[in-house]
Amino acid sequence: MGITAKIAAWATAFLLTSGYAGLVVLMALESMIAPIPSEAVMPFAGFLIEQGNFSWFGVIFFSTLGSIIGSLVSYYLGYWGGRPIVLKVGKYFLLDKSHLDTTERYFTRKGDITILIARFIPIIRHLISIPAGLAKMNIWKFIIYTVIGAACWNTILAVAGFYLQKNWGTIMNYSHIIDYFVVGILVLFFAYILWKLIKDYKKRKAQVK
Repeated sequence: MGITAKIAAWATAFLLTSGYAGLVVLMALESMIAPIPSEAVMPFAGFLIEQGNFSWFGVIFFSTLGSIIGSLVSYYLGYWGGRPIVLKVGKYFLLDKSHLDTTERYFTRKGDITILIARFIPIIRHLISIPAGLAKMNIWKFIIYTVIGAACWNTILAVAGFYLQKNWGTIMNYSHIIDYFVVGILVLFFAYILWKLIKDYKKRKAQVK
C-alpha cells in the first residue's frame, strides 16, 4: 500500500471511529489557527458518504458546526485579546506577524463580505476571523457570512471526496505518481517548520543580546 492509500485509510478510519464528533473537532481546529487544512479532512468525509457510513446532511451540518465554533473562538480571541495575545498564542501554531498583517489588510480592503470569500482562500481562511474580532464586526453578520462560506466550501470538498472514492480503483493505478507529490508536500511542510524554528531561535537570540 502506497503513502496516498495509507493516508486515505488512516483518515477515513479516524473519522469512522470518532464519527461526527471527530468531524466537528477537526473542522473547529481548521477554522482556528491550528495548521489543519480542510482539504485534509472533508474529502475523506466524502469517502464515508460514498461508503454509506455518513450522510450528506450529517457531513455538511457537523462540518459547518465545527467551522463556526472554531471561527467564533478566533473572533473572540481578536475581540478580547487583541494583536498581542493573538501573536503570543499564534507563535505555537506557526503564525507570525506577516500572516496576520496580510489577513488584516485583506479584511480592511474587502470589508465584511471577505468573511464569506475568505473560506475559499488558503491561509487567509484560517486567520480571517481574528481581524473580524479585532475590528469588532457585528457578530450576527459574522456568523451568517461564516456559515454560508463554510457550508459552501465544505460541501465542495465533500463532493470531491465522494467522487474520488467512487473512482478510487482508477486513481490507485497512478498512486505512485500521487505518492511522489505527497512526499514532496510533506518535505516542504517540514522544511518550512524547521526554517521557522531556526528563524525564531535566531530572533530570540538577537533580542537577548
